[in-house]
Amino acid sequence: MKNALSYFLVFLGVQAVIVAAAGQLNGLLDTMLIHVLAVGVSALVTITLFCLLRWATPTKDYILTRPWSTLLWSAIAAVGCIIPSVFIQEFISWPQSWLELFNTKETEELLSGMMATTGGFFVIAILQPLAEELVFRGAILRSLLKWQPERRWLMIALSALLFALAHMNPMQFIHPLLIGLLLGWMYERTHSIIPGVLFHWVNNTVAVVATILYADKPDFSLTDLWGPQRVYFAVGFSLLILLPALYQLHLLMKRPSSQRV
Repeated sequence: MKNALSYFLVFLGVQAVIVAAAGQLNGLLDTMLIHVLAVGVSALVTITLFCLLRWATPTKDYILTRPWSTLLWSAIAAVGCIIPSVFIQEFISWPQSWLELFNTKETEELLSGMMATTGGFFVIAILQPLAEELVFRGAILRSLLKWQPERRWLMIALSALLFALAHMNPMQFIHPLLIGLLLGWMYERTHSIIPGVLFHWVNNTVAVVATILYADKPDFSLTDLWGPQRVYFAVGFSLLILLPALYQLHLLMKRPSSQRV
């Protein structure tokens, strides 16, 4: 448990230090570009640090098993889970005082601006998911599963909780928590971050594309997009994609016997 918390704190520390350093560039570069650079550099530093110190040890063993069907269904599951997860998050009514306290509107506008900035797509949709999977599944969850192997789901839940907390936005806590549970399950079954990385890439890519398409409405909701009745149709249609994908993943994902915890 101590190792997992140490990895979590190091992850947050790297982000804090680099964001603070990037703040020194204010006035020299565009504000959104500074934020994109900060996220990109922190992701690169995190990946390098965790690999060099062997806190996460990615290998090519899993990809050598040619898990193409698993990867395909991982991508399909990512598409199917987005609307139901966001719907649950939007269903919760947060007090206005909380929204103002955590500056949710400013945060959404910042993310929208970053995604529309040159390099924003690569950093947010590709680089950041790779760093997060390396840390939260490849290091934190791996450490937790070694600590309490008989309590797999509790360890998956703990790693998902840390993953949600790392997003630093209480108003958007539910979506990363649910995604973290799915990603943790995928890692526990395969002992590889590769299916989770692909899932994460697709999830963030959809978020980037949606943000760019609706750049004039940075705080839009599903109800704003489709109306109160069509939202339920969209959720139901997404579940028809998600549930079969999860079932196929359940059948396809196998943990190599040499990597059982």
